[in-house]
Amino acid sequence: MKLVLDLVMGAVVPWAILKYGTAPLGTLPAYLLAALVPVVYVLLDLLVITRRFNFITTYAGLSAIMRGALAFWYVDGALFAFKDSASYLLAVLVFGGSYFLAKPVTRFIAMQGLTPETPAHEAALDRLLSERPVVHALRQSTLIIAFTNLLCGAANYLLNLRMVTAPFRTPLFNDQVADVNALTRIVLVIPDMIALFFAFSLMYKAMYSLLPAHVPGAKDEDFWKLVDQREELLAAGHLTAHDAAAAALANRQARGEFGLPG
Repeated sequence: MKLVLDLVMGAVVPWAILKYGTAPLGTLPAYLLAALVPVVYVLLDLLVITRRFNFITTYAGLSAIMRGALAFWYVDGALFAFKDSASYLLAVLVFGGSYFLAKPVTRFIAMQGLTPETPAHEAALDRLLSERPVVHALRQSTLIIAFTNLLCGAANYLLNLRMVTAPFRTPLFNDQVADVNALTRIVLVIPDMIALFFAFSLMYKAMYSLLPAHVPGAKDEDFWKLVDQREELLAAGHLTAHDAAAAALANRQARGEFGLPG
């Protein structure tokens, strides 16, 4: 339901406003309303509905604020194509920059996605994410996401440049923006989702490769039970990071998480 709502508020509603709201509302009001509806939706979701403040939500909020501010930059042609692609550029800078600074953003995403609920689990996860195979996977996944956003941003720029040719503040401009958005806001989501799938599968497989293969009594190889057993074995000196990486059966857990082949 959340994915459907995101699609409706981020693509369908702006398209409908540009297509059918330009005549009754006016060219500029319709353009601004279509641009600001997704921004307001993201901020409401962040500040009112979920009220979860972490790296992921902060990044989404800042991206929405940037798009809202750029809505008041009244340009057309190549500048409009650049403006519409700015969110992809932001993603490239954030993810690509963290890769070259050796501080992969995906580490923060993993910490928040796995939601350790106790200080002991948080410390254990921090140790797991600091192991060399996991760090390598985190950097690879960060690079995958950055490169995908670079390609999608370039495609978005070229599509806007080709399809939005009318002058700004004309009904035809709004109509062309609606057409290009209907294409890019849906089609360009596909490579993004594929990249996220492979990026997170790399991360999970690297983490599971350092966990014990099985915990007696654990159902579906519960992640935190495996982490707890790894901590016990490491504390007892019965398992080193190298031995764990060599002995673990990572693909079994990865199949459970993502349905991937071994």
